[in-house]
Order: sequence, then C-alpha cells, then structure tokens
Amino acid sequence: MIADWRIVAALRVFLVLLLGLLVMLQTVSLPGQFAHMAAESADFAPYRWPATLIAGFWVLCAEVIVVCTWRLLTRVARGRIFRTDSLPWVDAILGAAGAAWAVLIGLTGWVLAGADDPGMPLLLISTSVAVTTLGLVLLVMRTLLRQATTLHDEMEGVI
Repeated sequence: MIADWRIVAALRVFLVLLLGLLVMLQTVSLPGQFAHMAAESADFAPYRWPATLIAGFWVLCAEVIVVCTWRLLTRVARGRIFRTDSLPWVDAILGAAGAAWAVLIGLTGWVLAGADDPGMPLLLISTSVAVTTLGLVLLVMRTLLRQATTLHDEMEGVI
C-alpha cells in the first residue's frame, strides 16, 4: 500500500513545523510565560515551577507522538505499515498519550479538591474527557492495525 506522495510530503512539512513550534514552546515560551505570571502575581509564584514542569512534560509527550508519527508515515510511504515492527511505534504513541493523560487526571483531581470557581475545573474536566476519548480511539486504531497486520501476514503466507 503506497500512500499518495503529496499527502505524505504535506504531512511531513506540517510535522516538522509542529515539532519546531513544540520545541520553542517547551524551551522559551512556557518557561517565560510562567516566570512572567509569577513576577506579576504573588499568588501564582508557588506554582511557577510545577506549572512549568507539567506543561513541559505535556509538550514532551506531544513531541514523542510527532516523532513516532513520522516513523509510521515513513512506513506508510514504503508500503510497510502492516508489519509487526510498526506496532512498537503505535505503542509508543499510546504510552506518551497515556502518560500525558495520567498527569492531566492528577492535575484535575488536585484542582477539583481546592476549587472555589467552576471555570478551571470545568475546563480540566472537559479536556480530560476529550483526551480520554482520543486515547480510546487510539486503542481501537491499534487493534485494527494489529488485525490488519495479522491478515497481511496470513495473505503473504498464502501467496
């Protein structure tokens, strides 16, 4: 199965742009933003480093997903996606998404425990539901890839 080269090329361009933006966000923008917020508000100062670490971790998880997607895209372009050696890349995507989800759930629980305003808890709950849904879709897609890989291997055995 060879993918249309224009789609592969366009996706690669956007993956490179996304990775560059994520690195800039992780190294410059987020630390600078949280430092500014801590300087402007003494109430936020104790949360500067935890917020920086959590946000940086989430960006790192997104970077892992981008790199794994690149590797899978290379396999698609070469017509080798339905091989068992594609599955570790899918598992790495699920692992990164799961790690980000676990931190999100922990943060949501922490915010819910001390919340006096419904805005942030509602935002975090909505984000948690969206990320959980995305994770479950990824699990279904992994199952479909495993089934397609098994069928591909059986067909190669017959031919």
